[in-house]
Amino acid sequence: MARTMQRTGRLASLVAGVAALASAFAAPAGAEPLAKVLFGGKALPAATRPASYGFYSKGCFSGGVAIATDGPTWQAMRLSRNRRWGHPTMIALLEKLSHDAVADGWPGLLLGDVSQPRGGPMLTGHASHQIGLDADIWLTPMPDRRLSATERENMSATSMIRKGGLTVDDRLWTPAHAGLLRRAASYPEVERILVHPGIKKKLCDTVTGDRSWLRKIRPFWGHDYHFHVRIGCQAGSPGCKRQDPVPAGEGCDKSLAWWFTEEPWRPNKNPDAPKARDLMTMSSLPKECRAVLEAPDPASEAAVTVGGANMTAAAAAAPAPVSVAPQAPAAPPAISENAFAATPDMGVPIPRPRPD
Repeated sequence: MARTMQRTGRLASLVAGVAALASAFAAPAGAEPLAKVLFGGKALPAATRPASYGFYSKGCFSGGVAIATDGPTWQAMRLSRNRRWGHPTMIALLEKLSHDAVADGWPGLLLGDVSQPRGGPMLTGHASHQIGLDADIWLTPMPDRRLSATERENMSATSMIRKGGLTVDDRLWTPAHAGLLRRAASYPEVERILVHPGIKKKLCDTVTGDRSWLRKIRPFWGHDYHFHVRIGCQAGSPGCKRQDPVPAGEGCDKSLAWWFTEEPWRPNKNPDAPKARDLMTMSSLPKECRAVLEAPDPASEAAVTVGGANMTAAAAAAPAPVSVAPQAPAAPPAISENAFAATPDMGVPIPRPRPD
């Protein structure tokens, strides 16, 4: 049954992708093609200096590098998507996080989507991840063996949220999960980490000692099986639009309690409205994105791949890994009672608009 559902899901994804391409190319004669088709069709990054242009959900980037599919402390998933690319600082941070997490006791990272080779809107999936400064990391620990290509396409991540509810499943959540998020939040480059509201609540309920890092942990729809790391605009990217700073405080207040009311989970009043990526043309993006799209390719994928067995001279020239002061592994947190009222059982459709 599970295999049948997986096959059905893969078929649905394929059909959706083909439909997206067909609709884009079926546009009236003279109409500008959709940006997602143009950027989604690029297999390699723009071989120019690293720079991000625009905003996380409306932009592109140049000078990207890929993290290797395999490293000593990570494995990349969903390889067919070709979304292992990012700004060199983002890729360096992922590599460093994987090493630090293992030192803290986490078995290794399973890496989800970072960005397309030149960023831009994607054919399917994310609204953000467009400027090389976002990355998804699974909350499933890396196994003690190398996964096959088939497993990386079909293996499901494990949701940390109780089935039918909005709170963490205590049979799955461990102090090591909290330690991994603590470590990721410790890097100064990281501006925010998106998690399911239930995960944020679990941290608010259980983290002891220094809780200042909780400020970076932001609740958001989805993100029950992975967490989303976002770094800030980097030097050399004057065209990068910064996000507003996260609010002061731990975020364990009324703003979190709101997620455990009915309002965030009300059905979408207009579920058939087109997503932004289905409307964006090149004129919607920063003017620099045309040059990014037209820039030459690097000599090869290997020449711009960082880490693992594919480390090259070009990769060695990438920015040095992020420097972070040593941090002792987190002690097992004490479990306390839930701070908010019981969560009503209901579905979880995504409303519009989403809050920041």
